[in-house]
Amino acid sequence: MNSFRAVARGIEYEVARQVDLVRSGEPVIPETRHWDEARGVTRAMRTKYLATDYRCFPDPNVPPLEIDPAWVAELARTMPEMPDARYARLVDGHGLPAYDAEVITASRAMADFYEETVALFGEPKMVSNWLMGEVSRCLNAAGREIEETDLTPRRLAELLELVKKGVISGKMAKDVFDEMFTTGADAGAIVKEKGLVQIADAGELGAVADRVIAAHPGPAADFRGGKEKALGFLVGQVMKETKGKANPQLVNQLLRDKLQS
Repeated sequence: MNSFRAVARGIEYEVARQVDLVRSGEPVIPETRHWDEARGVTRAMRTKYLATDYRCFPDPNVPPLEIDPAWVAELARTMPEMPDARYARLVDGHGLPAYDAEVITASRAMADFYEETVALFGEPKMVSNWLMGEVSRCLNAAGREIEETDLTPRRLAELLELVKKGVISGKMAKDVFDEMFTTGADAGAIVKEKGLVQIADAGELGAVADRVIAAHPGPAADFRGGKEKALGFLVGQVMKETKGKANPQLVNQLLRDKLQS
């Protein structure tokens, strides 16, 4: 055979031929066969019934190898989880989309980091989003692998907990993460040092919303007239006045309530 394609075709033909022989009750004779490229079939050349026909004999320099079954069982027990098994577990057990699981299990270090973070912060999809998003962005920019950084599952879990509790917004979290990645500092320390705590006080934000509505009567009237996009402008003005610290969901609701009352 002079090509891999011929090898593949020969194997496929032989599989079908030998299956037909077995199903019809005929013996499969050990033999050397020739691949006929033009006809796409194999043809018998010579039979070989015994190992001696192939000139096979024990090598006197290689002693018999006896493998202890207990040793094989111990190896199987101590082997790490294979990527395919881990992929299936993340999809079935963690509910991750197939794409997320594929990206995370492409690297054992990344998969370990993911699972350790989820053990501390039980939101698998949120952890996955951050690993594929901000974490991968910083790793690619730095040309490093995740195990070569000061980032730890505990630090990432702390950051995500701050977002979940509303202490900081998602946008703030990205800025905090950049500094975490660069300096190795904890999220809480960075938030405290830079005064990045999100404003979630309805009274304080309500006063800002009143000022924004008064300063921009046109967009306010547009929203009352049914133009939904006008609300986005007003939300943006509140965020601008609070230097991005306002809770955007709360701002959105406060503006709606005030404009619809």
